[in-house]
Amino acid sequence: MSTDALPAVVALAGPTASGKSAVSLVLAGALDAEIVSVDSALVYRGMDIGTAKPTRQELARVPHHLIDILDPSGHYSAAAFAADAHRLIRGIRARGRRVLLVGGTMLYFKALFEGLDPMPAADAALRAELDEEAAGRGWPALHAELEAVDPATAARLAPNDAQRIQRALEVYRATGVPLSLLHASGERSAGLQPDLFLSLEPAERAWLHERIALRFDQMLAAGFLDEVRALRARGDLRPDLPSMRCVGYRQAWEALDGVFPVAELRERGIAATRQLAKRQLTWLRGMPQREVIACDGPDVVGQVLRAAGARA
Repeated sequence: MSTDALPAVVALAGPTASGKSAVSLVLAGALDAEIVSVDSALVYRGMDIGTAKPTRQELARVPHHLIDILDPSGHYSAAAFAADAHRLIRGIRARGRRVLLVGGTMLYFKALFEGLDPMPAADAALRAELDEEAAGRGWPALHAELEAVDPATAARLAPNDAQRIQRALEVYRATGVPLSLLHASGERSAGLQPDLFLSLEPAERAWLHERIALRFDQMLAAGFLDEVRALRARGDLRPDLPSMRCVGYRQAWEALDGVFPVAELRERGIAATRQLAKRQLTWLRGMPQREVIACDGPDVVGQVLRAAGARA
């Protein structure tokens, strides 16, 4: 296949610990591509160990985008990602290079591929989750959470306006977009379909579970708990911030708060990561345009390169 015939925009998705990062470096080199991260945790600075962020050497090997762009006290949404990704794709293509979208935040992929609806339908599971949180924390606490992600909506709601607080948080958690912004937009944003959508998925779930456990052990050995201690020591971060709700960080924060013994962190962190992987695979099954490659099969890199019509 000639260089001109190679796909211009390739997406590489998969659950956590499926090997996306290693594969993406080889594929980006073969395609002469720049990587756009599709990961809601990698945007945060100072959160390196618990997010399995690419090393400095890996970041230097291939240009990466949307990594380390935000302080952990900030908020990033699917709408912000889609806007940034559109802008970056235009810029990369204008430079004559290809684009490799890599990550596991499926809501971001969906926002980019399909655009964003102005108003999502009700989500019974999210509403039940919010009701449970309100029973434990109270609606004023959820109002404070809403104020952090959608101050315009929170300003017009009383701290005990349960129905409206619930709907506003439901919309934000479902879409990553503040309700006030959806009201303002009124129409669906444009979508962008990649030329090729590859998905690394295990044929055997046990393989992925072993990888998740190994990676969590490596994170702990690399000083993950100290990383979270340093973030807590800043004094301006809270456990309800999106950054601190990331898998692993949430459990580490709770352990350091004494919610459960630190000795249980490994077990709880691995269990939470498995649940994340399960949700990611569920999302992927709802994307029929993807081409599945067994990440626990032989010659994964070779399969990916052949699917893209590229050579290492």
